[in-house]
Amino acid sequence: MSDQTYLLERLPVFSPSHKPLPDEALLCARDLYKGFTLHNQGGIHFPVLEGVSLTVKPGDCVALEGASGSGKSTFMRSLYANYRVDSGEIWIKHRGQWKDIATAQAHELIDIRCYSLGYVSQFLRVIPRVSAVDVAAEPLMDTGVEPTVAKDKVRSLFSRLNLPERLWSISPTTFSGGEKQRVNIARAFAVNYPVLLLDEPTSALDADNRSVVVQLIKEKKQQGCALIGIFHDQSVRKQVCNQSLTFALHD
Repeated sequence: MSDQTYLLERLPVFSPSHKPLPDEALLCARDLYKGFTLHNQGGIHFPVLEGVSLTVKPGDCVALEGASGSGKSTFMRSLYANYRVDSGEIWIKHRGQWKDIATAQAHELIDIRCYSLGYVSQFLRVIPRVSAVDVAAEPLMDTGVEPTVAKDKVRSLFSRLNLPERLWSISPTTFSGGEKQRVNIARAFAVNYPVLLLDEPTSALDADNRSVVVQLIKEKKQQGCALIGIFHDQSVRKQVCNQSLTFALHD
C-alpha cells in the first residue's frame, strides 16, 4: 500500500570513495550523477544531476531550491532509490551502521525505508475500502508497534491536522487533495524516522494547516530528525529550514 514504488533498473557499478563519513551525520550524498536517455528521440542523453553532494545532521532541515526542471525532484527520488543514480554514493545511518542507498539491494531498501528513511509524497495511493486510519498507521505497525498504539498515534495526528473525524474510518479514495495530503503527513510523521524527505508537504493546505505542519516539522527537528524538502511556500521554508541546496538548469 506504499505510496512509493521501486524503479526496476540494473544496479550500476560503483567505486566507493572510501572517504571517512562524518560521525554526526545521518545522511551523506556524494558526487551524484543522474542522466536520462530519450530512446524515442534518437537516444538523446541529458544530465539532470551532476556532482551533487549533501550532508545532513540531526536537527537539520534542508530546502532544495531552483527552477522547475533543475533536478530537485530527481534528487529526492534518488535519495529514496526510486531512481538509481548513475554514479555517486548515498550513505544513510541505518540501525547504527552506514548503508549506501545507491548500491543497496531490494530487501535492504525495504528495511531502510521501514526504519530509517521516510517520504512525504504529494500523492497518496490507497486500496479501496481501507480506512484512513489504517492507511496512515501501516508504516508504524510495520516497525512492530501494536496496532492499537499505532492507530491512537495516527488519530492524534489527524486531530492536530484538523482532519474531520468523520473521515477517519473511511477510505481516502474520495478525499480532497488537502485531505489526502494530511493523511500522507500523518503516515510519515507517526514514525520516528531519523531522515525524512518532504515533497511540497504544504502545497494543498490552507494557512491554518500549514501552520500545523510547520510546528510538526519543528518538533521533528528538536527530536533530532534530519529533513530534506522541496518547499515552494517561501514562508514555510523560512520558518523551518536552516540550510539550502540550489539546483541550476542545464543548457
